Amino acid sequence: MKIQLYQRVALTQDMPEHNLIKGDVAVVVEHLPVAENSRDEEGYALEVFNAVGETIDVIMVSASTVKPLMEDEILHVRPLVPKPLSKSEATVP
Repeated sequence: MKIQLYQRVALTQDMPEHNLIKGDVAVVVEHLPVAENSRDEEGYALEVFNAVGETIDVIMVSASTVKPLMEDEILHVRPLVPKPLSKSEATVP
């Protein structure tokens, strides 16, 4: 099933590299078709917003990592926890 542009979706898995967790909601802003001769699946560009509607990230994901929102689900707010610093970023010169 192809998800329509500007439709809200939920992540189906954690994405710690983007500070996102399973169930976080994003908006589809682009459909990314599979390149010819590629074994990869199609995907989507998602825009992720904070609770007041400010963009916090735009990410590319495979189609299997998102699902449409359903009428028997409810949105939930959680604190946005900053990404931990990598060892190279944490090192002070």
